[in-house]
Amino acid sequence: MSPQTSTVTPLRPAARSRRRVTVLGSTGSVGCSTVDLLLRSPDRFETVALVAQSNVAALAEQAQALRARFAVIADETRLPELKERLAGTGIEAAGGRQAVIDAAADGADLVVAAIVGAAGLEPTLRAVRRGATVAIANKECLVCAGEIVLRESRQAGATLLPVDSEHNAIFQVFDFARPETVARIVLTASGGPFRRASRDDMRGVTPEQALRHPTWEMGAKISIDSATMMNKGLELIEAWHLFPVAKEKIEVVIHPQSVVHSLVEYVDGSLLAQLGTPDMRTPIAYALAWPERMASPARRLDLAALGQLTFESPDDERFPALRLARRALQSGGAAPTILNAANEVAVQGFLNRRIGFLDIAAVVEGALDAIAPEAPRDLDGVLAADRQAREVAGRLIDRLGSA
Repeated sequence: MSPQTSTVTPLRPAARSRRRVTVLGSTGSVGCSTVDLLLRSPDRFETVALVAQSNVAALAEQAQALRARFAVIADETRLPELKERLAGTGIEAAGGRQAVIDAAADGADLVVAAIVGAAGLEPTLRAVRRGATVAIANKECLVCAGEIVLRESRQAGATLLPVDSEHNAIFQVFDFARPETVARIVLTASGGPFRRASRDDMRGVTPEQALRHPTWEMGAKISIDSATMMNKGLELIEAWHLFPVAKEKIEVVIHPQSVVHSLVEYVDGSLLAQLGTPDMRTPIAYALAWPERMASPARRLDLAALGQLTFESPDDERFPALRLARRALQSGGAAPTILNAANEVAVQGFLNRRIGFLDIAAVVEGALDAIAPEAPRDLDGVLAADRQAREVAGRLIDRLGSA
């Protein structure tokens, strides 16, 4: 998911009628693409707050270019450096977990939730609770706490807009007024860098090899999820929360060109798809401007030059993450939370060279087997299940590492 950004330059003054935007995770892949679009449309958007984990230099540069009111660094130890970089700019700096949540609670019209992993759950839920329009780029929020997020959204009158290219594509062609006419939705997957590799070939895969995605430019965690196809498993669960269809009506198809971003089939046999080049600025632009549209610098799709589009069925034996995700979706309760938390720990274990590539799915399956997936009633219950799954996954990695 390409973090292509323009040269960071200051914005010129604009009218108060601009849409007020907060970006949670502004220095990550999706965040950088969002900042690029905001810089290109100064007359449409006013930046309220930017939030980053630890990249102080990039955060300070973005905040000054966008003339943000607030800049928040989650790693509180980096706050003095952020204050120093923003001295004399009039931009308020803050740090720590509570400051991140407070930024989400501020008065932005639109909150782009792009913090990777379960860490994005609390601030995203805070934005939902105040009735904001929330552009969700963090799939883990709906995977871990989908029922809670949707319940809170209905109660607060919040609007949820999917930013993931696949869910955004479905959102654009789904008939919400007549959901009973939808026969199925089809999520497309690139297949990652090991689409043709055997299980034996994948045993010796290194982090460097797994990070080389054939079509998208993404952060490390998402790149590994793409290589294991866990990203598509998480998207299956997310799609069930976002769209009113039965679990068995959500399918996955491999599409190596990453041009058809997903499809919706209707009962009359019509199959509607959203197509575009693999550039995250397209779905982000759709969310920023919704219900209108805005210009995007994404390269235009040349179908004649492309020549062909190919599709194939996924192999659940070589990529067990899809099977595990379907299991979690069917089990319900805390199972999706366990799946996500164990996967985050396992991916980090692989990146740290403590376990092998194939061990990622084994750790996730071990956690699902070990923990009873009782349904969490609230956010505290979700966080408790998340902690338990991380502890179990950590012990499984210790065992694998010492074997």
